[in-house]
Amino acid sequence: MFRFPNPVNELSARLVAAGVVALTTLALLVRWEWLLFVLAYGFVARVLSGPRFSPLAILVTRVVTPNLPLDAKLVPGPPKRFAQGIGAALSVGAVVAAYGFDRPGVAWLLVAAILVAAVLESVFALCLGCKAFAVLMRAGVIPASVCRDCQDLSRRTDVAAIR
Repeated sequence: MFRFPNPVNELSARLVAAGVVALTTLALLVRWEWLLFVLAYGFVARVLSGPRFSPLAILVTRVVTPNLPLDAKLVPGPPKRFAQGIGAALSVGAVVAAYGFDRPGVAWLLVAAILVAAVLESVFALCLGCKAFAVLMRAGVIPASVCRDCQDLSRRTDVAAIR
């Protein structure tokens, strides 16, 4: 129930990021603070269980990606989960800033940071959280046992299971 997929279809990850771009852009334009809860829920749901409880991820993995004429590109799951964790921390931080400390400016700044990262992921396939994960692995902060596949994806062949 609470497990993150490994490997992950990068196409699906990029499409989810595109959805986050849309949501954060809307939130920044209309400044409806209740949208912070929607954003935070999505990140927390995805970090805990991948696409199982995130409406955006469910839509992408069950409807959008399977209907695209593109092949899956498998990438390791742990760095993507780490990236979702950063998004969860930023979005929950935005909720706390807005509702707990009455600092909406701080909340919108955190949402803007999420927007930048989501644009980089969705448009350029540049996952900032994944880059941070790799740096932490090289530094020994994250043990190699957390992501053995980060070095070799050739062992993964079940593409249909993650579309």
